[in-house]
Amino acid sequence: MPAERALLRPRALMLGLAAVLCLVVGVALPTGAQSQVPSAGVAHTSSLPNLILILTDDQRWDELGNTHGVQYMPTVQSQLMDKGIHFTNAFVVNPSCCPSRTTILTGKYSHGTDVYTNKPPHGGFQTFEPEEGSTLATWLQTAGYYTGLVGKYLNGYDASQVAHVPPGWNRWVGLTLGSNEGGPVGYYDYTLSVDGKPVPYGSGLKNYSTNVLGGYATDFIEKAPSAKPLFLYFAPYSPHSPTQVAKNEKSSCAGLQPLRPPSFNEANTSDKPKYEARRSLLTQSDIAKIDQHHLRDCQTLMSADDQVNAILTALQDTGRLSNSLIVFMSDNGYLFGEHRRTGKIVPYEESIRVAMVVRDDGVIPSNLKGTTNADLVLNLDIASTFAAAAGVSSPGAVGMNFLPLLTNPGAAWRDHFLIEHWGEGGVPAYCAIRTADWKFVRYSTGEQELYDLAADPYELQNQASNPASPYPAEVAAMRAIEQNMCQPPPPGFTP
Repeated sequence: MPAERALLRPRALMLGLAAVLCLVVGVALPTGAQSQVPSAGVAHTSSLPNLILILTDDQRWDELGNTHGVQYMPTVQSQLMDKGIHFTNAFVVNPSCCPSRTTILTGKYSHGTDVYTNKPPHGGFQTFEPEEGSTLATWLQTAGYYTGLVGKYLNGYDASQVAHVPPGWNRWVGLTLGSNEGGPVGYYDYTLSVDGKPVPYGSGLKNYSTNVLGGYATDFIEKAPSAKPLFLYFAPYSPHSPTQVAKNEKSSCAGLQPLRPPSFNEANTSDKPKYEARRSLLTQSDIAKIDQHHLRDCQTLMSADDQVNAILTALQDTGRLSNSLIVFMSDNGYLFGEHRRTGKIVPYEESIRVAMVVRDDGVIPSNLKGTTNADLVLNLDIASTFAAAAGVSSPGAVGMNFLPLLTNPGAAWRDHFLIEHWGEGGVPAYCAIRTADWKFVRYSTGEQELYDLAADPYELQNQASNPASPYPAEVAAMRAIEQNMCQPPPPGFTP
């Protein structure tokens, strides 16, 4: 393990479906990073909690902890999972970067922001810009928080937008990207908007974006006014593809096992909708590329783990760690060959399920530290939860405040949620409902999917297209829930 990872100093369905239906109806500071705020020089004194969101990009839910024969992200394991709560059933309500990030900032579904995809007319920075006046950042800043975004903002926030600093941010270090995020611009040879001014970075390890952004994040914490609580939104580009691994991590993740769940290169997809059924079997060349991508994901996340370490150390050094709500999560999942597919945007588990861990030393009781929670927690809940922790309102947010789950795992909680996406990349628009044990999907083509996740967790048999299915009542019940929640539907989709 590299020495820098040791920096952190020790501290001194029928009944279920019927019930659902009733409910529904009824590193050193990098060049250009000098903060404009003078160092406070004293320990943090505000009683309000500091709020820290660490958001990775395209990290699968199972790329965390001891999985696949390796230890993913040892700092996240030892300092967050072992000292907090690991939410093992965390999901996003639209499995794509920009929709997920706007949901995090507003607590709204895509039908509340019109951000369904990564590009206009119904997605990207350009679509969200008119909504920037009311976000988690503006709510917290108005309440006296010192706010900072460091890293990726939204797709479409490119070099032409460098001078644009959205409302609500005292410190802005935005990673500019092309609309399609092509090439290596996320890791090397990129430009940051530092408080509205362009700061270019080149190649070489010292310019590796994860490390550079980590430097800005720790600087933000160290130089924040001591009398103010802070809100840090740290969003490195890793492990988004095309992944580029830092030179010092190229030997990491030795022993990583290839992903081969029963759904990998699924042999028979005739039960799936046409867009999926027509996909060809993966070739040996395809599989080799997938395995290499999986390895690079792991290695790239190790660099992100180093920056988690640096952020926690900065919080401790400034006296803030004991009074901080820290959420680590990813913006969406990723398929590595499941159902013959790589990528995201589809409603399958590998796409919608994400990594999520919460640490709050002053709130989580000792008997819950290092535990797991299987409740259905969403990216939709971040805005409501952070607002509740700060004691401010969250106008327009429809998510739930998950703070009660940090002290009482038996607290009342949701038993279903909506997933929605506008058609792109050959995938038709859809709305879906996910419960603890079931998933129902309806596409703009009229095709449907139903999976009994308790019996079929890998989604191998679509019961909605199975003439011998024992679940016709479940299809009807789930469709009624979907029609109720999918309002308004994605553009061009009649539910």
